[in-house]
Amino acid sequence: MVDKNFTLQRIKIYLGGEVDPNSDAQITELLRDKFNVVLPQRRSMNESLRDCTSDHEIVGLILKYRSS
Repeated sequence: MVDKNFTLQRIKIYLGGEVDPNSDAQITELLRDKFNVVLPQRRSMNESLRDCTSDHEIVGLILKYRSS
């Protein structure tokens, strides 16, 4: 649980505020607007994130949070 909380804090720092990493709509909007990362359409949000992990470090953090 400590690792998940640490990851959440890092995500909040990157995004500059509160965010729910489990909210597909919030994540899609923030990645697009703040980092110019457009997620590909896949069966699940986690698959889309996996396909974009090299686009920006924040994508990997979000995926790590959602997977733990």
